[in-house]
Amino acid sequence: MIQRRNSDLDTEERLSRDRTDLGERNLDRIASAYRELLDAIGEDPDREGLRRTPDRAARALEFLTQGYRQDLEEIINGAVFESTASEIILVKDIELYSLCEHHLLPFIGRAHVAYIPSGKVIGLSKVARIVDVFARRLQIQENLTTQIAESLMRCLEPSGVAVVVEAKHLCMMMRGVEKQNSVMKTSCLLGVFKDDARTRSEFLSLLQE
Repeated sequence: MIQRRNSDLDTEERLSRDRTDLGERNLDRIASAYRELLDAIGEDPDREGLRRTPDRAARALEFLTQGYRQDLEEIINGAVFESTASEIILVKDIELYSLCEHHLLPFIGRAHVAYIPSGKVIGLSKVARIVDVFARRLQIQENLTTQIAESLMRCLEPSGVAVVVEAKHLCMMMRGVEKQNSVMKTSCLLGVFKDDARTRSEFLSLLQE
């Protein structure tokens, strides 16, 4: 059984546990797997510095994959409002942290999310929360970008949605080709952002400002 103390969990994690936790049984399974992993690489899981590492790692993985257990409608929580706004709404530089599904190593970056309302707008913080719902899963950046855009399109039914994600991948920096300065950029354009060159150009200009 995993030992738990409130002092081991930060405030945000404690507050989110009621809806995003994996449950005791699954956490115990993950901790056991980490213990086996430590043993397999030649470490001693019972030495002082590693004794509680499997439990801590299990809780960390629970947090980093909480997007699987979050419901988008609950996250949005009715924060969609009628509006006559009809120009581009852009939220830039939303920090994101995700795990590469191929190597289970982090990729870290920023998302830029834009939409053109068609009668409805969404609360500002909800845009960032939508990014987190999909980032906190095992991901590839290409799918993450598309999922953010398509979810906003379904939620608001706007005239268009544009999402650009730029990130550094530790699976490329720490191992493999070991390139430290490479940044991957992906985009997903829907609606007028895809169909209208002038709208697309305006969005790209706003990103440069």
